Amino acid sequence: MQALLDAIRHMLRTEDATRLFHGRGGMHPGCEHLSLDAFPPVLVLTSFAELDDASVAAIGEALEARWTEIAPGEPLNWVLQIRLVGGQGSTRIMSGSVPEPHVVTEAGTRYGVHVARGQNHGLFLDMAAGRQWVREHVAAHTTRERGFKVLNLFAYTCAFSVVAMQAGATQVVNMDMSRGALSIGQQNHRLNDVNKGASFLAHDIFSSWGKITRGGPYDLVIMDPPSYQKGSFVATKDYARLVRRLPDLIPPGGHALICLNAPELPASFVHEHMQAEAPEFEFMERVANPPVFADRDPERALKVLVYRRQRTADTVLS
Repeated sequence: MQALLDAIRHMLRTEDATRLFHGRGGMHPGCEHLSLDAFPPVLVLTSFAELDDASVAAIGEALEARWTEIAPGEPLNWVLQIRLVGGQGSTRIMSGSVPEPHVVTEAGTRYGVHVARGQNHGLFLDMAAGRQWVREHVAAHTTRERGFKVLNLFAYTCAFSVVAMQAGATQVVNMDMSRGALSIGQQNHRLNDVNKGASFLAHDIFSSWGKITRGGPYDLVIMDPPSYQKGSFVATKDYARLVRRLPDLIPPGGHALICLNAPELPASFVHEHMQAEAPEFEFMERVANPPVFADRDPERALKVLVYRRQRTADTVLS
């Protein structure tokens, strides 16, 4: 646990939501179960194993001491979340309070989060570089003469949609089975004054391909499914069913941003499925994760992969 305490001792105050300590990457032996996030004005410590009282006390004391130095006179707000195998665990406010509503920023964009309830907080911090890629890609491909259309599958709270709309997308279709998540997504659009052109569909994606296809074609399709969610999506079983639809959704020259957050599956898992099910698509790049999410084995980290559907001339030349 010493690496976490050292990180707390040197942590800086941040105005944006961000990870402060990433033990899950295996770069800090003995801390593989720990992560510390800032969702200003709240710090969230997550442990994927039980913590004894002495450890919790030591962490609390370290946070209090450092907070007094970097935010004198301000209360320390911190939350402890224990996440165990099988979905068991607990979330406790250890000090201070959590604002309601709780709105954080990332690169100037505002998002509603809920750190005191549920295991997911409404914004996945490791996807920050993916959101930045979408922002830059949409901005570079949108013109006054031609709009830009995005399909955001497994949209969750629609963070990708918000940045796409901010960058100039004329239409974003968000689809997710969770009405609650999409409701937060709608709030995120309102928070950023980007309501026009965004739609929110609470459907099972695999039962809605007809509706999805009729709404296309799309200049960019974003697929960020859960790695394992019983009754919804299991990567090892469902990825092929997902990517084989891409040729029906994206015209030549269009792009797909395909994400995989399964530590046990390498990037080659996606490449092989794309080659088998959508060979028209060329792999372009892997978006680098934020440096704080460094992993001893990059193949266990989040994979954010960019593909482009080849234009007719490209296909002939190949």
